[in-house]
Amino acid sequence: MRLGYACMNTELKTVFRTLRVATAEAEGTAKIKELTLKNMQTTFEILQWNLEHDIFFYRASSSMIPLSTHPINDWIWWEDPDFLSIAAQIRELAETHRMRISMHPGQYTVLNSPKPEVVKKSVEDLVYHDRLIALLGGNDLIVHTGGAYGDKERAKIRFAENYALLPASIKKRLRLENDDKTFTVRDVLDVNKLCGVPICFDIHHHNCNNDGTPVDYAEILATWEGYGIPKIHISTGKEGFTDLRHHNIVTQEDFDELLLLLKGTDADIMFEAKLKEQAVLPFVKQQTDKKP
Repeated sequence: MRLGYACMNTELKTVFRTLRVATAEAEGTAKIKELTLKNMQTTFEILQWNLEHDIFFYRASSSMIPLSTHPINDWIWWEDPDFLSIAAQIRELAETHRMRISMHPGQYTVLNSPKPEVVKKSVEDLVYHDRLIALLGGNDLIVHTGGAYGDKERAKIRFAENYALLPASIKKRLRLENDDKTFTVRDVLDVNKLCGVPICFDIHHHNCNNDGTPVDYAEILATWEGYGIPKIHISTGKEGFTDLRHHNIVTQEDFDELLLLLKGTDADIMFEAKLKEQAVLPFVKQQTDKKP
């Protein structure tokens, strides 16, 4: 079981640099490259810190390459020797130490939108993430189903139809997460039956949004056959069990609830907490203390 966190490291006080379109227009793609290489170096330093602290799971920032899919960015970064050099260092570190690297495309990546232009931009964003995570040595791209658009059942089918049209490389890495407002665990399992996408289970989202049916984790686990160890998200509500906002930490009670659900099966757990790595470290210590 690997435990991890997303993007920022509070101890290192990391920042992922971006820029406005106007700045890119004024300074050219050389500025995009400069900031990208800094972001890649930051990622490498975070992974080195993680290794020193026995954290082997990490969500890389989607902001690694500023204006990644904007027309102004004509830099072919995936062929640039300077980019490939630092990417190779990250990939070697991850592969040598069995670190799991994931990414989570943002809220505007909506495969089930009824608008073709939104789906087109979503696919472009997934192509970007797929290229990047492949070079980083990662394997997981996490997305939500999207909107219900007045007909949830049709929205599920539309996701499956658009998923089927994706390049094989993206389908190999895409995982579908249950969300906290619209698509329950049962809903995403329905989508899995339509297209085979593995399910990334978020236990806090389930606590906030469910149809009253108990979770059969074995059913979720079965969606990962052929895709490796399941990936799970955990968080604690800021001011209550079903508070959608994330707490600074994950409580022992919530972590123990997840372990009960897993029934001893292996999974890699992403902590979605405001204190990032600081929220993970106490649970890493628990794991270390249990080792003979």
